[in-house]
Amino acid sequence: MAIRKLLIANRGEIAVRIIRAARELGIATVQVHSAADADMLAVKMADEAVHIGPPHAAKSYLNIEAILAAARQTGADAIHPGYGFLAENAGFADAVEAAGLIFVGPTGDQIRTMGDKAMARKAALKAGVPCVPGSDGRIDSPEEARAIARDIGFPLMIKAAAGGGGRGIRIASDPEEFEALMAQASAEAKAAFGDGGLYVEKVIERARHIEVQVLADGENAVHCYERECSLQRRRQKVWEEAPAPTLSPALREKLCASAVALARAVNYRGAGTIEYLYDDRTGEFYFIEMNTRIQVEHPVTEMITGIDLVREMIRIAGGARLSYSQSEIGLKGAAIEVRINAEDPAKNFLPGPGPITALTVPGGAGTRFDTMLYQGYTVPPFYDSLLGKLIVWDETREGAIARMARALGELDVGGLKTTRPLFALLAADPDVRAAKVHTRWLEPWLEENQQRLQEQEGTGS
Repeated sequence: MAIRKLLIANRGEIAVRIIRAARELGIATVQVHSAADADMLAVKMADEAVHIGPPHAAKSYLNIEAILAAARQTGADAIHPGYGFLAENAGFADAVEAAGLIFVGPTGDQIRTMGDKAMARKAALKAGVPCVPGSDGRIDSPEEARAIARDIGFPLMIKAAAGGGGRGIRIASDPEEFEALMAQASAEAKAAFGDGGLYVEKVIERARHIEVQVLADGENAVHCYERECSLQRRRQKVWEEAPAPTLSPALREKLCASAVALARAVNYRGAGTIEYLYDDRTGEFYFIEMNTRIQVEHPVTEMITGIDLVREMIRIAGGARLSYSQSEIGLKGAAIEVRINAEDPAKNFLPGPGPITALTVPGGAGTRFDTMLYQGYTVPPFYDSLLGKLIVWDETREGAIARMARALGELDVGGLKTTRPLFALLAADPDVRAAKVHTRWLEPWLEENQQRLQEQEGTGS
């Protein structure tokens, strides 16, 4: 059944992104919004807008009944969850389909299987995908946890079975620390996700974070190559690029084939990302989790493949088969994305919402800025600080870094402190330019470069 009217159950730049993709498909759009978001760009762009509650997300963007009521009120026949909020909520996917609507994403059962990290690990092992040494599923007792720790050895990573965003994760270096951190991680996971379940993995020192983009229609699956997301602060990505600069063609083929095998094993539907840790000293890669949604960093994949991932996932949800066979998906050039947040990197990334007094958006060849901003808009204090994503493409990685430096120099978000100065420094850093980074590289770098970040404050937003 082709989608006629799509409701966007999200906000900010991803809502704008979805509206644009839907419009190109000839689909009418409905934007839901909280009281704090009545004047956001997505509300202005959509064909219809519906107020669903007060600013706090629990009473608006996480209010399933209010979202379904908005769909009924407007006659929407499909709902796109974007990322964050309800995007990986299996109960929401079930509720949408129970209401006779189309959920633009995987089924509730697929979200349960792959969204729960312990269950996803079991599915990966069954599909023959290599996993980090650790528990085969959730840890059911302290005794089981101690036995696994003895078998695997330290350091160990304790991880929440549900959720994401770096919450519910601890690293233990010895048995005494392990006992204390297990309790902390479980309590944090329970508070954040309503689920205190845990599993454990061996820590891969100096690992790189590499993920594979997959598209699937429930019967067939393809990959759109990989992204590297090793530059992270507090386990949250800040700089993403495609393809991963240190993979050989043979390893790239093996990695991507494993992701397709896993997507096929669970009869996956929609866009998804399968994430790995890669040890470039040994050439080994290990599955860690799957994100059952479109991701913040999807534009770099679009830039190197020419595929509109959001448009494709809307088509698949409407009943279409994949538009591409694997042989039709090529990889060209290199792309980089940086996240422009309303945060001051010189002051420990202190958030700073407020009015946009001026806005200069970079342009030129191979340059894209996905944003929710416009001059005169006031960024509200209630949500994630992401303002937009600056994405560049060039024939080579070296050229893409140079283009990113040029585009960052053009970007101006008047009235706010942003993370732009951080990326200007990273684009000039010799280790970043040589791709000599890993998931624990950035935080020591930030400590060492505080003075330079403070000096950069005077050079623009």
